[in-house]
Amino acid sequence: MDLHRPENHADPTDAQLVQRLRGGDGRAMTAVWQRYHARLYSFLLRLCRQPAQAEDLLQETFVRLGIYAADLAADVPLLPWLFTVARNLYRSEQRKQTGWLRRLSMIQKHLDAPPSTPYSLAVAADHERRLEAALLALPEVYREALLLVAVEQLDLENAAQVLGISNAALRKRVSRAKVMLREDLGEVGET
Repeated sequence: MDLHRPENHADPTDAQLVQRLRGGDGRAMTAVWQRYHARLYSFLLRLCRQPAQAEDLLQETFVRLGIYAADLAADVPLLPWLFTVARNLYRSEQRKQTGWLRRLSMIQKHLDAPPSTPYSLAVAADHERRLEAALLALPEVYREALLLVAVEQLDLENAAQVLGISNAALRKRVSRAKVMLREDLGEVGET
């Protein structure tokens, strides 16, 4: 799937949206929101694990798009630009906040809460909780690389651009993240 061309060919491409944003078209901002807010929110939520904080960071990401829309380069890849802004806002917020261990214990309590689903869904829910907990336990540099590539499905070049690293460094981070996840989930010998 081409991230720069929507499925519905009547919709504008990302490049067309950038041009419209640069010209101050408010409808372009709405179109960008509709196209990408769910993906950005999902990424931010998995980074910070706090819905309210993820929502705030999402809103701030789009505020920044509004502020800098006229200054966007005509050829800027829109989705990687948005992920970069979201990631940078998250990292700035992390530097400001204290009490990470307290928040981590609150998240862990939430992950360990008994599910309220039938047994047939309990196994899947348990695996999802274990996976989310393992993902949360990854060091941030590995977690964000894995989220961008595996969950958000950015190609290596765009994900590396978001993180400000080379493609080779990104491949190493993703590979290491997968190994760490398998170890944490007890799937060391599985592929």
